[in-house]
Amino acid sequence: MRNTAKLSTAVLAAGALTLGLSACGSSGSDSASDTSGPLVVAASPTPHAEILNYVKENLAKKAGLDLEVKEFQDYIVPNTATEDGSVDANYFQNQPYLDDFNKKRGTHIVPVVTVHLEPLGLYSHKVKSADALKSGATVAVPNDAVNEARALKLLADNGLITLKDGVGSEATPQDITKNPKNLKFKEIEAPQTARSLDDVDAAVVNGNFAISAGIKPAKEALVLESAKNSPYGNFLAVKEGNEDDPRVKKLAKLLTSAEVKKFIQDKYAGSVIASF
Repeated sequence: MRNTAKLSTAVLAAGALTLGLSACGSSGSDSASDTSGPLVVAASPTPHAEILNYVKENLAKKAGLDLEVKEFQDYIVPNTATEDGSVDANYFQNQPYLDDFNKKRGTHIVPVVTVHLEPLGLYSHKVKSADALKSGATVAVPNDAVNEARALKLLADNGLITLKDGVGSEATPQDITKNPKNLKFKEIEAPQTARSLDDVDAAVVNGNFAISAGIKPAKEALVLESAKNSPYGNFLAVKEGNEDDPRVKKLAKLLTSAEVKKFIQDKYAGSVIASF
């Protein structure tokens, strides 16, 4: 975190945005069932909104799709806004995160099509390799259930810690059975992990937040999540019952087109990987 003032401002802004979306929820629900208007999609700025804006500027008009992209910095409002109809769809999350969100919040969001994977990475401003982390080093990890478990699995897969057998996507630091470097874990909101790098010895950062912070995951990560057989592909999602919206079907087809695959390969150079 660069400073307290900036963080406080961001938190206040997020709160105001949440209130604003809640206030317009009832009217949004009516508009969500009207397929004649623009398709409004909530997305994280990078790479999701960038990919959607590429579609909007280069492919949507020819396909007869009126696309509107709304950017959000957090992982909560895009789903609650999709649930209450403030937006028609979202593009920012993976299946384990969505399953956990629906279970805990009683929402009814479903995936439509998987588009890409953002490998999770361990980064540091203080050491050049994971092995160089000193005993007692502090590592920042995302504090939401799924991404924290994913972060711990990344560390376990690279020999920094050992987790209980079968702990899966619910792992927390309490499930660590071996910690040879006596690492300490600082649990913070996922969007703040990249900003915490000056304050901790290392941080596990989601790919989109790493890219937004000017980090190049494919080159700068001390260790990087493998894309092979990953359950963490990011997808276009809607409220259950809206999967057959013709606008959603058009967007799903465009997001998995050869043009979008080339855009992802050219722009992100392995830091974002097309999943189709």
